[in-house]
Amino acid sequence: MSIIVCGNFSKASRACKPFRYIKNTICFSRVFKCFIMNNITNIHYGPLPADSPYVKPFRFHYTQNGKQKSWDLLKVHDSVSIVIFNVTRKKLVFVKQFRPAVYHGIISSDGVEPGSIDMTKYPPEIAVTMELCAGIIDKPISTVEIAREEILEECGYDIPVDRVEEIIRYRSGVGTSGAEQTLFYAEVTDADKVSSAGGGVDDEMIDVVEYELDDARKLTEKGTVITSPPSFLFGLLWFLSNRAPKT
Repeated sequence: MSIIVCGNFSKASRACKPFRYIKNTICFSRVFKCFIMNNITNIHYGPLPADSPYVKPFRFHYTQNGKQKSWDLLKVHDSVSIVIFNVTRKKLVFVKQFRPAVYHGIISSDGVEPGSIDMTKYPPEIAVTMELCAGIIDKPISTVEIAREEILEECGYDIPVDRVEEIIRYRSGVGTSGAEQTLFYAEVTDADKVSSAGGGVDDEMIDVVEYELDDARKLTEKGTVITSPPSFLFGLLWFLSNRAPKT
């Protein structure tokens, strides 16, 4: 596995430039960034504001076979995800980031409340997920253009939309939101890399990681436990079945 550190800590400052590709080692700079990503304190909960731009809860009422029923739902944005394959070095490009929902899921399943979290027992890195490059559809542009922007902002590759291939559309969160996600596939090269891009925008903290194909296959083996969403595993399996170079 190789690691790329994309150092854009904020869109405004662009304070830290991306580092060179590093094979089979972890440099001090990545350790420093991981420390910043996992430097999380003062965890507490609060009510969801009515004007949240991302999540709107509501109750859905209906009658089924003469019986009145209801279901609590969330209105969220549709989204895109992209399987990225660097053909120069024959590696898959993924992203890692801290996910509050995963952290909450872990501690709440153990009955832990925010005011009593043992941060040594529950360090933030337990909720750092590995995912496909992805993003919500929150602009009046095509889904393929959204995907192209996410490839640039999160992973630092600048490619035209005609190199971003739509694969399949499906529904995620069918018990809570039913939002649509579109899976794309993109092949990139080292020549497409932009030195000033990648790592997310605004206050995002994203690590970009590369996987050898053999290492990526191990992520799908029976018995594997991985902190990743189903869309990651689906996209990875699709790639391995349909586009992975034959050995």
